[in-house]
Amino acid sequence: MATEFELTPAKTVDLENSIMLGDSERLLKLLQNDFVDLTVTSPPYDSLRKYNGVGDTWCFEKFKEIANELYRVTKPGGVVVWVINDKTDRGSKTGTSFKHALYFMELGFNLNDTMIWRKTNPMPAVRQPRYADCFEYMFVFSKGKPKTFNPIMRKTKFGGKNYDSTAKNMDGESGRHKLKYVVNSEAVDYNVWDIAVAQNKTCHPAVFPYELAKKHILSWSNPGDLVLDPFAGSGTTLLAARDLGRNYIGMEMNVGYFSLCEERLFGTKTCLENLKEKT
Repeated sequence: MATEFELTPAKTVDLENSIMLGDSERLLKLLQNDFVDLTVTSPPYDSLRKYNGVGDTWCFEKFKEIANELYRVTKPGGVVVWVINDKTDRGSKTGTSFKHALYFMELGFNLNDTMIWRKTNPMPAVRQPRYADCFEYMFVFSKGKPKTFNPIMRKTKFGGKNYDSTAKNMDGESGRHKLKYVVNSEAVDYNVWDIAVAQNKTCHPAVFPYELAKKHILSWSNPGDLVLDPFAGSGTTLLAARDLGRNYIGMEMNVGYFSLCEERLFGTKTCLENLKEKT
């Protein structure tokens, strides 16, 4: 369901499984306290891209307002996955990603993990006095201890193999005793994920990889939970949430991308001219 309405906190709307058109700084105020189980998003950081002019409105003060609202609406035990990178400005990295992480922690979030999205098909690099960029940070913040963790598992190299070993006696006796054990066939995955940049067949300049959204949603939520993306973009997080049996709320201020979300999720597309008259 696509939702278009006046942005007044007193208005009552059915928000679950909807996309809302407007600025997430204001739209987040419509959500109740302790309402969202999981947020998976990537903000328009450092104006690395101008999303049809939207990037021009982004600044650190605006980020702080949105971060404040995310803390308010996240349930105790809920998680926020914040995918972000830094641009190079006059020969130096901005460090915006770390500024964001520190502010989230000031609000009361725990930094549960600092993960890396390593791009298997990064953009060709211009020659610089540094190594070529091939990753983005995926900060995993939790409001208290995460209430859900369904780890992605990986196969172990020597799974099923029998080993003989020894261990020091713990009952005060000198010497060691023999042990036999079998190597587990699976282990919890590493916090560096190798995922390709999405092949862009839409009007959006930076489509979120479906696999990345899917793995985070599986990890930090359960079926029936509510997943939020306050910067919905092309709608990939919402699409993955729907496919995995989660409820979702998307927010997007760009008319074209809002329409793209509708088309991907519902197979419909709002007439842009009519929509412009309402915004």
